[in-house]
Amino acid sequence: MRKLVLAAITIIMAAAVVFSGCAPATAPSSPSGPTSPPNFRQQTAPTSGYSGPSVPAGPSTQRPTTPSVGVPGAAGKAGADGRAGANGPAGPSGPPASSSPGSGTIGLATGGAKDISNFRENISNNYLPLPTDVSYEGLFYDYYFDTGETEPTDKLYAPSYSFAVTRDPISRQTEYYVAVGLNSGMKESDFQRKKLNLVILLDNSGSMGEYFNQYYYDGAGNKRDYWAEARGALQKKMESAKQSVQAILGQLKEGDRFSVVIFNSNASLVKPMGPFSNASLRTARANVDNIVAGGSTNLGAGMELATDQFRNLYETSNYEYENRIIILTDAEPNTGDFTRSGLMNMVQRNASSRIYTTFIGIGVDFNTQLINDITKIRGANYYSVHSPAEFKERVEDEFEYMVTPMVFNLRMNFDSRGWKIEKVFGSPEADQATGELMKVNTLFASKRENGETRGGLVLLKLRKTSSNPDAEAFLRVSYEDRDGRKDSSAAVIALERKSPEYFDNSGIRKGILLTRYASLLKSWMLDERQHVRYSSPWQASVREDTGIIIPPVNVSQWERQSLPLVVSEPYRKVFKDFSRYFADEMRAIGDSSLNQELRTLNSLARY
Repeated sequence: MRKLVLAAITIIMAAAVVFSGCAPATAPSSPSGPTSPPNFRQQTAPTSGYSGPSVPAGPSTQRPTTPSVGVPGAAGKAGADGRAGANGPAGPSGPPASSSPGSGTIGLATGGAKDISNFRENISNNYLPLPTDVSYEGLFYDYYFDTGETEPTDKLYAPSYSFAVTRDPISRQTEYYVAVGLNSGMKESDFQRKKLNLVILLDNSGSMGEYFNQYYYDGAGNKRDYWAEARGALQKKMESAKQSVQAILGQLKEGDRFSVVIFNSNASLVKPMGPFSNASLRTARANVDNIVAGGSTNLGAGMELATDQFRNLYETSNYEYENRIIILTDAEPNTGDFTRSGLMNMVQRNASSRIYTTFIGIGVDFNTQLINDITKIRGANYYSVHSPAEFKERVEDEFEYMVTPMVFNLRMNFDSRGWKIEKVFGSPEADQATGELMKVNTLFASKRENGETRGGLVLLKLRKTSSNPDAEAFLRVSYEDRDGRKDSSAAVIALERKSPEYFDNSGIRKGILLTRYASLLKSWMLDERQHVRYSSPWQASVREDTGIIIPPVNVSQWERQSLPLVVSEPYRKVFKDFSRYFADEMRAIGDSSLNQELRTLNSLARY
């Protein structure tokens, strides 16, 4: 019966292709031999592109039988033995962008974290980071990925899919992955941000008056000063934040409107919402320079006053404008409504009115746990300030990407008997995934270089639920653009029986490597915090019988506690072993920028 249904669908789709005046893609001959790439097949649903004025009909819920398309070329591919193809993987110094199917287009990346700078800053200052300081999507955004795109598209979002079979480097258990490439047909030459209604919300509480690489709170509100002897050479968080505000102000232009709000125990208005002009910019810059730190931290009051700036503003509901609140804070609220639900409700209400939120984390004690939760909401993202000069350069380079969400409410249904989605990596909404569904609330515009996309993939770890699973999976994606137009696509991908180490391309291989790295770091940080008062030996949660696990994270304090950096004996060996695996994979992938993670592993192994 199933074969009859699939055959009928094939006839209908073929008729539709003929009617449209296009010939279907020619199916290539089936690959043979153990080192051949999988039979990758993809067909988009017959819906309109992102630029069309109409809303397309919803996709069929039936599984299509799709014509095959050509697999990616051999360059940058890995065979069944895991070695890179003859021409090597396409890393950051790979082929020019003109050789890519997405030549001249932008890419896409998820919302949430846009770096793991807070983790790096804590390590460099000899503090033990929080597990939430390392997010998968933040780590992914530090790198460029081959997304597996095989042909050009005119759609706003056109997913591509890659497959891998690989062993856990610790347990040697076989694992299965699918990477979802985040591609767009929007030309880079056509991409520009909309006019902005922007509120800059600046934390000027007492904790912002402390030094950048010093914890203001330790334990239950006790102040600790590890850097008193070096004060003359260090910069306070308030100064870093003010310089970051100045960098953001420098990106405004004619047609924008902006406001500046500050908050400590209460909130106050530095500049009310009004049109951008050279005169208003000069006044705002001068007023920001005069802000001083003091008082407690009432983030809720600041968000309420920031939201008030959009009231009775026609442009809030005008699709010619983007509406955004950029909050610069160390995220340690301690007065007013600072519950998770209270703060998230404020951001959620704003998002429902098309007012979106960006957090800029200041200082090593920036509370990533609180902000990770909040930035799961539609249109939200966050960055960390490693240094004011570095942040200024980053704002100048990618401000338009920072404030421009492109895709909302992305949903992917995964249908394959005998397979389930075990875990999603690279999206802040990963914990909302089920065995059949992946959710991503927001995709932002992202840069492409040399045919690769910054942060341009989401990784699915699959689990077999049957001894005889299907050899293919049906994936159906739906989403809407920033103007509310809906679109969808569908694809069938092969889940062939390959032997480890098999990777469709360098992109999925890099994603798996970084996922394992992040999971190991999270397990280490959680174990060290749980055993901080142990005097007797204890066993690491990452070991040969468990492999690299994905640990739960449950740290309840907003005013985060500082702990000295420590690497206990169980993890020194794990880091040493994993660093060898990491170095081998880095060479196979061909991305020398991964060296920064290898240096971290080696330093922890020797600590």
